[in-house]
Amino acid sequence: MAELLKSNRRDFLKIAGTAAGGLFIGFYWSGCDSPKMQVLTDEEVLSQAHNFNSFLSISPSGDVVIYSPNPELGQNIKTSFPMVVAEELDADWEKVRVFQAHLDNDKFDRQVTGGSGAMPHSWERLRNAGATAKFLLVSAAAAQLDVDASELTTEKGQVIHSKSGKKIPYGDLVTDASKLDVPEEVPLKNYKDFKIIGTPVKNVDNKAMFTGQPIYGLDIYREGMVQAMIQRPPFGMKIKSVDDSEARKIADITDVVTFNNNVAVVGDSTWPLMKAKKLLKIDYEPDGNVESTEDHDRLFQDLMEKGKAQVMRQDGNVDQAFGNAAKVVTAEYQCPFLSHSPMEPMNFFAHVKGDKVELVGPTQTPDRARMETAQLLDIPTENISMELTRLGGGFGRRLRADFVVEAVELSKILDKPVKVTWSREDDMTGGAYRPAVRYKFQAALDDSGKMIGYKLRGVGINAGNTTRENNFPSGSVDNLLIESINHNSPITTNAWRAPITNFLAYAEQSFLDEVALEAGKDPVSFRLELMDRAKKDPVGEIHYDIDRMKGVVEMAAEKSNWGKDSNVMQGFSVYFSHRSYVAQVANIEMEDSQPVLKKITAVTDCGIVVNPTGANQQVRGGIVDGMGHAMFTNMTFANGLPNQKNFDTYRLIRMKEVPEIDVHFVDNGIDPTGLGEPALPPTGGAIANAIFKATGRRLRSQPFIEQKEFSDIKLEIKRA
Repeated sequence: MAELLKSNRRDFLKIAGTAAGGLFIGFYWSGCDSPKMQVLTDEEVLSQAHNFNSFLSISPSGDVVIYSPNPELGQNIKTSFPMVVAEELDADWEKVRVFQAHLDNDKFDRQVTGGSGAMPHSWERLRNAGATAKFLLVSAAAAQLDVDASELTTEKGQVIHSKSGKKIPYGDLVTDASKLDVPEEVPLKNYKDFKIIGTPVKNVDNKAMFTGQPIYGLDIYREGMVQAMIQRPPFGMKIKSVDDSEARKIADITDVVTFNNNVAVVGDSTWPLMKAKKLLKIDYEPDGNVESTEDHDRLFQDLMEKGKAQVMRQDGNVDQAFGNAAKVVTAEYQCPFLSHSPMEPMNFFAHVKGDKVELVGPTQTPDRARMETAQLLDIPTENISMELTRLGGGFGRRLRADFVVEAVELSKILDKPVKVTWSREDDMTGGAYRPAVRYKFQAALDDSGKMIGYKLRGVGINAGNTTRENNFPSGSVDNLLIESINHNSPITTNAWRAPITNFLAYAEQSFLDEVALEAGKDPVSFRLELMDRAKKDPVGEIHYDIDRMKGVVEMAAEKSNWGKDSNVMQGFSVYFSHRSYVAQVANIEMEDSQPVLKKITAVTDCGIVVNPTGANQQVRGGIVDGMGHAMFTNMTFANGLPNQKNFDTYRLIRMKEVPEIDVHFVDNGIDPTGLGEPALPPTGGAIANAIFKATGRRLRSQPFIEQKEFSDIKLEIKRA
C-alpha cells in the first residue's frame, strides 16, 4: 500500500505558463508551508532560474532536470538524491540530467555535507518532490484521455493506459500539468515497488571526471583573477618580522602581502608562487603556548591521573561495583593527531566588489563560509553569492571556512578577484587535525565473568567531548561511569571522518575483547550477552537500536564463518555511529610464522540502500581509511610545527596493502540512516583483535607499526 503525504509538508513552488510548455516544480526543503503559486513569464523564468535551485523540471522533450543541493565530495549524494526523485517520478533515468545547486537558504535548510546526515534529512522531501510531479502528470493524462486517473500507470517517463494501449510521454503532458493545482496529499511508492532505488547506478559526474572537465575548485578561473599562496605561522606563534625581498625577485610575482599573521605571495600561476614562498624569510615569536608532542605525552598522563573531569554519564554505584569485583581489567589506549589529507588541497575563489562578494569553490558548509565572509566584511549575507564546485575529498576538513576567509581578505586588500591555493605541505602544516586522545578503561567482573562495572575516562587535545557516552555498552552495565577531559591547545583541530568514534570505536572494541578474554567468553557471545541484558533490563536510557546492532553482529558472524576454521585467526568489532550499524570481522592466517591479513567481512545496516554501487564503495572506502590510519599514520609536533609535511613522511595506506573486502547490507526497509562515516570506526578494532588472536600482542596505540608490540611482526596483506 502506498503512503500518503500531507500538503503541509509538500514545500512546493510550481512555476507555470511558460511558452516552452515545461513543468517546473521548486520543492522546498525546509518543511515549511509553501508560498502561493506564481506564474512567471519566459523572461522572468530565465532571469530567476538560478534562484530556483531546488526544483526539478520536465521539458517537452521529456528530459528531466534535477538539482542536487548538498556539496558533493565523493559520498555519491549528487547521484543518489536524483535517484530518489526519479524513483517516485517513474522517470526514464537515461533522460535525467543532474546539476549542482548553489547555496540558497530560501530553498534549503541543511545544505551541508557532514555527519552522514544528508540522505536521512532529505529522504522524504525528495520522494515527495517526485511523487507530486508524477501526480500532476497523471492528472493531465487523465483529462487528455478522458479516463479516471486510477486507470493509469507510469513507467520510464510515460503515462500508460493499459485498456486502450495508449502511452503518453511526460514531455507531451508538461504544459497541461503545469496548469494544475498541487494536491493536498500525494501517494508514495511502497518500498517493494522501487525500480531505480536499490539498483547500481553510475556516478553522474563520471564522464566529466574521466575527461578532465572543470568541475573542481582547482579548475576555477575568472577573467582578471590573480593567484595566491600563503605562508602560515607555526601554531602558537606570531610574526616578528618579514623579509620578502628574494621572493619578489621571482618572475611573475606581482605582490607580497602580510595580513592577519600570514604572508601571501601573489602572481599569475602556482609554480612561481611555490618557489617564491620558499624564499620568504619570516621570524616568529611565541604568542601563547607553543606545544610539542613530548608536551602532550606528559599532559595526557597528568590529566588522566589528576585532571578534573566532566561526568558524561553515570549509572548505578560504580565504586561499590569495583570494590566487590572478583576481577578488574584496566587498559589505556591512545591515538595521535591526523591530517585529513584530501586529494584536492584547500582552495577557494573570492571576488570582493564593494559591498558585494562572489564566492566559488569546494566547501562542506557553504552557509558557514558565507556567514564568516559577511562578518569579516560587515555586509549582509544576501550580498554574497556562493557557487559550489565538486570537492576532491574533505573528510571534515572543509567544514571550516578558514581557507574561504583567506581568499576574501586578500581580494579585499588587492581589490581583485583572487584564488587561494594550498600546496600539499600547506595542507598538512596549516590544517585542522583529528584530535589526539587518550582513554583509560576499567571493567569489573564478578565470579561468573559478568561485567558488573565499567569506567571510561577520555582526555583529548581540542577534542571537546572525547566520548560517546550513550553508545554501547552503555545501557547494558548496571554500574557505569564515563568522563571526559579537554585540553585547549593552539593546534587547531576539526571533525575528522566519524568524529571521535573513528578512534573511540577501536579502543572500546579492543578493550571489550580484553574483558571477554578475562571473563573466559567468546568475544561475539560476550557482546551479544551485553545486548540481551540491555534489551531485557536496560540501565538508564538506550540511545541505540539493540535489535539492529544484534542483527549486524549475528550476520557478520555468519558471513565470516566466525570461529569455524582453526587455521583462521579472527578479530571482531561492531559499532553504532551516525544512525547506522556496522560489524566487521578481520581474518588473519599464519604463513611462515608471520600473520597475513587476508580478508575483512563487513555487514552494514544503514536502512534502505539507495545506490548499491555507491554504498559498496562507501563501505570499502571507510574500511580502507580506517585500516590505513590505524596502522600507519601519525602526526607529531615540534615547537608548534608538524614534523610530517608531505606523503614521504606521512604514511598512508597503499593499494597493495588493501585485503579482500566482503561487503554485505541488511535489507530491512528502514528509511536510510547514513553511510559516509559508519564503516570506518569498527575497522581498527577488528584488525587489532585479529592480530592479538594470531600473535598474542595487544596493540593499544595507533599507528600500529610504531608500537613496540608490533616491532617484530611483519603483517602482510594478501588480496584474493
